Amino acid sequence: MTAEMVAPAWMHLQVSAEQYDSWSEEQCAGIEIVDGMVVVSPSASKRHNRLARILANALDAAAGPEWNADTDFDVRLQDVPLTNRRPDVAVYRAETIDLTPTRPEHVLLVVEVVSPGSETTDRIVKVDQYARVGIPFYWRVEQAATGVPIVYTYVLDPATKVYRDGEMFTGVIKAAAPFSVTVDLGSV
Repeated sequence: MTAEMVAPAWMHLQVSAEQYDSWSEEQCAGIEIVDGMVVVSPSASKRHNRLARILANALDAAAGPEWNADTDFDVRLQDVPLTNRRPDVAVYRAETIDLTPTRPEHVLLVVEVVSPGSETTDRIVKVDQYARVGIPFYWRVEQAATGVPIVYTYVLDPATKVYRDGEMFTGVIKAAAPFSVTVDLGSV
């Protein structure tokens, strides 16, 4: 006997910002909204979650009192049609911690840890979306077969709204202005 999983009806209809804002945290966990449609994210591995947590903790410690770094919360890229992304790590202005939703103008950096099933989205789709809304920095973390993560950094060109390549790191992350951070990811 097998149990068939049936998606709730609300996952098949276009969702407005007002509807999404009325949902419980449980309904919003593990999903993103793209052009008003629910996109279910694949479950992250322990390694994925650990990398995100290590980065968030290091970035939070390095950012000082003006910035916070967190995991697992929404960034509202646009209201109509609703596009709500849930980056693995986001660095955002500390004074906006109680503002909901978090808007792109509050965000300095988004980090996506690439996992099986999210390769195209994290390498192409999200990069373009984050750049279009003006988020200044984007980091993509690849989980290499060696176990040592590779971090690709991108810096926004505000005139073209396109990211240009920044530095690439393996094992140790060293970020420059507006803050600096060193993280040894080799033991993750």
